[in-house]
Amino acid sequence: MTGTSSEVSLQARGREIVVDRPMIMAVINENCTGCSGSPVCISYCPVEACMHWIPDTDGPSGRITVDPFLCIGCKLCTSKGPDGTFLDGCPWDAIEMVKTPELEKRLGVTLP
Repeated sequence: MTGTSSEVSLQARGREIVVDRPMIMAVINENCTGCSGSPVCISYCPVEACMHWIPDTDGPSGRITVDPFLCIGCKLCTSKGPDGTFLDGCPWDAIEMVKTPELEKRLGVTLP
C-alpha cells in the first residue's frame, strides 16, 4: 500500500494488488440460487476469497455471499456467464451493485 487511506491491498489470483476504495460493491440478494453448486460469478471475481458458495443444509442448492471487506467493485461477477458468454447481470438478478456508503450503513461498519 502507498499509505493513502483510500487504497486497499488485496490478493488477486496469487498477486498482490492495490486498489482505490471502491465506490460500489457487490451484494447478493435473496434471488441467489447458488447455480446448483457451480456458480460462475465466483470464478470471474479477480479477488481470492471474496465470493463464497454456501451450501444449503437441507438440499443440493446454496447461495453466494460476498465479503464486503474484499470486494473491489469491478462488476466482473455480474458481466459473464457460463462458457465465457456475456450476460447483462446475473441470470437470477441476484447480484446488486450497491454504493459503498449505503452498504456501510446497512452493515453498520466502516469499510477500508
